[in-house]
Amino acid sequence: MSDAAKPPVEFYFDFSSPYAYFASLRIDDVAKLYERSVVWKPIMLGVVFKTTGATPLLDQPLKGEYAKRDLARTARLLGVDFRLPSSFPFAAIAPSRLFYWLAKDDAARARAYAKAVFSTAFQEAVAVNSPDAAADVAAKLGIDRGAALAACQDPEIKEKLRLANEEAVTAGVCGAPYFIVEGEPFWGNDRLDHLERWLATGGW
Repeated sequence: MSDAAKPPVEFYFDFSSPYAYFASLRIDDVAKLYERSVVWKPIMLGVVFKTTGATPLLDQPLKGEYAKRDLARTARLLGVDFRLPSSFPFAAIAPSRLFYWLAKDDAARARAYAKAVFSTAFQEAVAVNSPDAAADVAAKLGIDRGAALAACQDPEIKEKLRLANEEAVTAGVCGAPYFIVEGEPFWGNDRLDHLERWLATGGW
């Protein structure tokens, strides 16, 4: 059965999530092993938190200090560079809008942009938290910077992100990264192994 014949894996993420960054490095390869495509869906965790009552992980007593250690340990395990931006967490509205602007015409280019945003944030430690910062990342990929800045203010694109947030909450997304395949949800980078096992076996 071809990739197109099998339902894709939905990958929900916030560009400000370090764990989503780690997941972004692996999710396509995991899905490909089982002839699945991945639909990347940036959302705003702040919208989700209004429903769940949660707060940013690193701001939480005890959990925050543990998470800092776990993030560094996870990066070492994966063998990837990792640094937190000095401005963290950051509101990733602008890069999320640019992703959906690019995705209208070219899903692959939007995905390349998403990966560039993640690497800028968590390898270069630069918060992509403004239209200018988001457009700078786009320009490095050969995307017209002026058009990218205009897209950040495009009412149609703003509405696309708003609807994406609304649809995520309706789908039960309670954090990031969050994966859904054929109705089965998996929350967290540490659930990628479960997701892979699910794809391999058809579920349990």
